[in-house]
Amino acid sequence: MAGTIVVDRIESDASYASTINVASNITFSNTVYFGNTVTFFGTGLAFENSLITSGTAVASTSGTNIDFTGIPSNVKRITVMFQSVSTSGTSIVQIQLGTGATPTYTTSGYLGAGSFNATETLLLTGITVFDTVASSSFNGAITLTNITGNSWVATGVIASHSAASISHSAAAISLGADLTAIRITTVNGTDTFDAGTINILLE
Repeated sequence: MAGTIVVDRIESDASYASTINVASNITFSNTVYFGNTVTFFGTGLAFENSLITSGTAVASTSGTNIDFTGIPSNVKRITVMFQSVSTSGTSIVQIQLGTGATPTYTTSGYLGAGSFNATETLLLTGITVFDTVASSSFNGAITLTNITGNSWVATGVIASHSAASISHSAAAISLGADLTAIRITTVNGTDTFDAGTINILLE
């Protein structure tokens, strides 16, 4: 047995507090609620769900795309974070979602738009991140949320600290299978990343 669980009291009446004493090495595969209060003592606890997990930050200093792969099928929310990111050109930066062990990225069917300093632009090839200006750097985050099945919605705000520019975006996409990967690239596919850091949070 991996550890010991001692349940002192579990009452349906919310006026009572329930206490759980966990000695060590207990793994919970889902969110667990015991009455009104859950108290953990000891070490070695591992939660497979209901925690925020950070990816590995990637320096966005080269290449035409930045990919994050191996996303678990039980993930329900993903935050894509940008710090001082810039590209070599002026093509819109976008997020595309991938499926499969060797990801196939969806490049059409996105329902969304971005607003760049009150100028709106429709985008069907991905989720808008920002409308870039060469040599300008951008910061912010785009949040993807699983609404049902393989359907996702996205919202975000990105701003430039080197130019007077701010981008708002929202989108939706229905995938043909579980989401397994995220790609950050440009609409023209040829502009390269030349500065900054990108990472993701999984929930």
